[in-house]
Amino acid sequence: MQAIRSILVVIEPEHSESLALKRAKLIAGVTGAHLHLLVCDKQHEHSALLSLLKSGLQEDGYSVSTEQAWNTSLHETIIDVQQAEGCGLVIKQHFPDSPLKKALLTPADWKLLRYCPCAVLLVKTATPWADGVILAAIDVGNSDAEHQQLHNAIIDHGFEIASLAKAQLHVISAHPSPMLSAADPTFQLRETIQARYREQCKAFQAAFDVDDSHLHIEEGPADVLIPFAAHKWQAAVTIIGTVARTGLSGALIGNTAEVILDAVESDVLVLKPQALMDHLEELATKA
Repeated sequence: MQAIRSILVVIEPEHSESLALKRAKLIAGVTGAHLHLLVCDKQHEHSALLSLLKSGLQEDGYSVSTEQAWNTSLHETIIDVQQAEGCGLVIKQHFPDSPLKKALLTPADWKLLRYCPCAVLLVKTATPWADGVILAAIDVGNSDAEHQQLHNAIIDHGFEIASLAKAQLHVISAHPSPMLSAADPTFQLRETIQARYREQCKAFQAAFDVDDSHLHIEEGPADVLIPFAAHKWQAAVTIIGTVARTGLSGALIGNTAEVILDAVESDVLVLKPQALMDHLEELATKA
């Protein structure tokens, strides 16, 4: 988070209070990052609004630039500007689609999560981050290099957000149910599964000072456990990661992240491994 020098903030003109801008100011106030405000609209002029927001932010000491743009679709416009401005984080307010619309069309925010080559923070509530709970969700069962890198990024961002908001960091990982037929005896008992997962967590626990009471290894599917945990601890932010899955583009987000986005009541920060971000950046530059 400290390394992010520029933040793209998506402004929705029809909503008077921008929750995305509120979060951006919090982060930029600590990191000193530049704010680039973007209105995605091809029909109406919003220069007066952008000028007003810019002058107010500059009076408060923020570094700000503004833009209105449109290119084919909402997510493509955001990614085009993110690439052009070199932003390391996109912040956008999430407005849920109706179940019918979602059944017929892929929601714009899902597309943004799939294809954006940088971290995306989707703001869902006005709940203050200060003194709250930051929930970092990792998949300890996957210990390959890509997942390890992603775990480190998730914990690192969680730790930084908890520090800037004076909040508590909790870490959760889902584990599979015991199977008596499992070839590895470890996976035949719930206790031995949890013990192995906790053992795999010791390195980052030591690095980030996460004690056992803030580490939760739970049985069940991640898309059920993570929203349950976020509700239980009333998380202000839930941080999740995604790796590529096979698909027509070769770089589609895992649908667990999409389910979690709709199910949690908190803001959601989505991170990707560097290799996937590099690939998506390559796709974006070719578009």
